[in-house]
Amino acid sequence: MSARPGAKDYLKSLSSDLPASIVVFLVALPLCLGVALASNAPLFSGIIAGVVGGIVVGIASRSHLSVSGPAAGLTAIVAAALLTLPSFEAFLVAVVIAGVLQILFGFLKAGIVGDYVPNAVIKGMLAAIGLILILNQFPHLLGDDSHFETDEGVVQEKGNIFSNLVNAFAHITPVALLIGGVCLAFHFIWEKLVAGRKGFIRLVPAPLLVVLIGVGINFFFVNSGSNALKGEHLVIIPQAQSAGEFFSFFARPDWSQILTPQVWITGITIALVASLESLLSIEAIDDLDPYQRVTPTNRELKAQGLGNLVSGLLGGLPVTSVIVRSSANVNSGARTKMSTIYHGTLLLLCVALIPGLLNLIPKAALAAVLIFTGYKLAKPALFVAFYKKGMDQFIPFVVTIAAILATDLLKGVIIGIGVGLFFVIRSNFRSAVFVVNDNNKFLFRLRKDVSFLNKPIIKHKLEKVPEGSYVLIDASRADFIDKDIVETIEDFMIHAPLKQIRVELKLSGNKDQGFSKKLIESYSTDGHYTRTHDKQIKEVELQKQ
Repeated sequence: MSARPGAKDYLKSLSSDLPASIVVFLVALPLCLGVALASNAPLFSGIIAGVVGGIVVGIASRSHLSVSGPAAGLTAIVAAALLTLPSFEAFLVAVVIAGVLQILFGFLKAGIVGDYVPNAVIKGMLAAIGLILILNQFPHLLGDDSHFETDEGVVQEKGNIFSNLVNAFAHITPVALLIGGVCLAFHFIWEKLVAGRKGFIRLVPAPLLVVLIGVGINFFFVNSGSNALKGEHLVIIPQAQSAGEFFSFFARPDWSQILTPQVWITGITIALVASLESLLSIEAIDDLDPYQRVTPTNRELKAQGLGNLVSGLLGGLPVTSVIVRSSANVNSGARTKMSTIYHGTLLLLCVALIPGLLNLIPKAALAAVLIFTGYKLAKPALFVAFYKKGMDQFIPFVVTIAAILATDLLKGVIIGIGVGLFFVIRSNFRSAVFVVNDNNKFLFRLRKDVSFLNKPIIKHKLEKVPEGSYVLIDASRADFIDKDIVETIEDFMIHAPLKQIRVELKLSGNKDQGFSKKLIESYSTDGHYTRTHDKQIKEVELQKQ
């Protein structure tokens, strides 16, 4: 393994970083346009976000291999915001607010928060985003590009997704369907073709090939003189004749909307979801880093916040660290963050110098890229995998998906976390007390922290002890026992003689754990039962696990 690159190695790493940046640029270009299309935002705003994510976040971040830009994970939020807010310029205010909040999160050292969100909820969130991408982009695949945006470029109501999908079949454009179908099929075939392979073929970005195929097919119809896609069916990036005209394309935030409640709600939602997605992406990329470098998460939140602040001011979409571009960066041999910065520079040069080439891209080809992205986020195998993990994982996963589809992303995640917490509490109910019955000789072992929430199950188990039994209550391994639990156990011990039940209590050292000294003296034991049956207890514990 080569020496770990540092700040002074940027020039030395140029031979590795520059080729990697070209690959990342080729991956990012269609995705920047595609995410903007999926969000029903101006396509130019997707490029701006890609440039800012590459250059601004790349400079501010201490991640060596992460690449930031507009993310598929935010498309649902952006589309919904453009529906509820007065204008795209009002939405830009929300992006700026999100950036400021993320910077604040960084100073508050909130980088650790991502570790507390259940994996089932995270995967459910991503799967729901995948399904939304598929549902929203399928009409574009059919060539229905005129029934999903108003003159202001905002998406229709979420409740109309399925009706729009049905209506799209009445507005099929044959050439668009051909392009979209071929591009989507190629994407799946290419994925199978490169799976497990190494070398140059793995470095060729599938999204770029898909876009080139779409352009090629449409170019064939242009030359044939009929049925070629044009107008609303193609990408439309404004072309400037001068530097002044180019800078006029940048939208500006409408600060008159700064006090609008929905603007703040959108900003908070973007800040929370973008922060979470960035933290998850950073964790994944650090695992792939051949030099095993660790990204400071609080610094990353500040960098992402700065990126969103700048992107919002310049008229761009919100940015996050993106796993697709980042993994392409790693696989292409990048060594330092200069690869990220170079890719952002290439995006800027592309939109400034050759926007005409971008305007040759059919929207159906971009839809194919996004549908495939959605499929990867919501693979059927993912549902099977969570089902096999058990209901405590599968139910929060499915509920998160259903809640997001029924409401919105933030509410859905909150509902998913709530369901996940239910299963955590339920698990604690069961694990706080362990019971072994050997021929009416019972061992009640209290483990770790036993709170008042465990009272119902402990009381129920004690009430089921039959007459004439022997009960050893082993509290020696408990760090904390709630007063309610102590009272429940003491009540059982006091009334046990009425049912000819013999009770012994085992505590740890000199700790009384809140039990009455009189009861301790009357019912204390040296733990003979626990020692002589320790092997059986371990076997039962292993079986239950």
